[in-house]
Amino acid sequence: MGERLRRRRVAAVVAVGVLAVGVAAQPAAFAAGRPDAVQRGLDGLVRGGGVPGALATVTDGEGRTRTYTAGVGDRATGAAVPRDGQVRIGSNTKVFTAVVLLQLVGEGRLGLDDTVEEHLPGVVRGEGFDGRSVTVRQLLQHTSGIPDYEAEVGEAIEQGRYMEPREVLEIAFRHPATSTDGKTFHYSNTNYVLAGLIVEKVAKRSLAEEIDRRVVRRLGLRHTYVPAPRDLTIREAHPQAYHQDVVGGPWRKVTEIDPSAAWAAGQMVSTNSDMNRFFSALLEGRLLWPEQLREMQTTVPVEGSDVGYGLGLIRRPLSCGGVYWGHGGDITGFETRGGVGPDGRAVSVAVTADPADYGVTQRLEGLVDQALCR
Repeated sequence: MGERLRRRRVAAVVAVGVLAVGVAAQPAAFAAGRPDAVQRGLDGLVRGGGVPGALATVTDGEGRTRTYTAGVGDRATGAAVPRDGQVRIGSNTKVFTAVVLLQLVGEGRLGLDDTVEEHLPGVVRGEGFDGRSVTVRQLLQHTSGIPDYEAEVGEAIEQGRYMEPREVLEIAFRHPATSTDGKTFHYSNTNYVLAGLIVEKVAKRSLAEEIDRRVVRRLGLRHTYVPAPRDLTIREAHPQAYHQDVVGGPWRKVTEIDPSAAWAAGQMVSTNSDMNRFFSALLEGRLLWPEQLREMQTTVPVEGSDVGYGLGLIRRPLSCGGVYWGHGGDITGFETRGGVGPDGRAVSVAVTADPADYGVTQRLEGLVDQALCR
């Protein structure tokens, strides 16, 4: 994480999935059942994007799944990328946090238009923002104006230093509000740290317990979890993760990090197949009541794009018409993109680096679009 990554992450929110840079545009071939179209897209991410490894899973509307890999899982040994291996999913974690909070809303235990102050009294105070006027809804849709902290925690993450949620809040609150109208979208991880604290206050359990109980075990996501405090590892088969400070610079292995600074905004580990299952179940209404799902899919505009941000879900246009819903994420060592199209097809793609070149993110978006456009 850091300033470079923060800028790239915000840009990724507005990147439209039709940017198929370096990806063979053959949706018709893919529709006919030729898996090599997605494989060529992954190969392009490795050759043209320069990432060490890439992996993808495509699940059709009837649940049939194909998995793909490209590149190497370990630059030192040349070992293969584990098929459907575990990766850090970064900001996809926000969707899990939002689902749990919206379940609590559906149970009548809090309201979207409650103020943050009602649940976290005295916590949110800063230049141009105040918990007494910020709502839960504004946290989830990034319209609170509360500043981000990400640019200042990258070193701690790589050094394996554990950070409490209150510690990252202190960092964020040193900065002025990004807006004060309560309507302007500005992506800020701080919003979801606060959302996670509200979950814990209302549910009287840890966020990790609630995500596991309400989502992971409910859907049988056997390879998805919130890392325990001070756990720097990835539990199951996984590719090594890498970081590059500048385009063309040396790769540094960063598989073992402490993701605690990301917490409710980006700490989780999963696989592409589990992510497809999660997003499909969510959009089929298996995790939320209809009213809460409608709220989640009610979006605010992301300036300069035709992308919309809901309550933890992103709506993106498809080059073949219609839209898909998902999120995406990056954290030191990994970048992921994916979602579910109008016909129920789900796609998740990951690369084993948080690349310095934003063109790689565009390639990821393009591959998702290609795989969803049959």
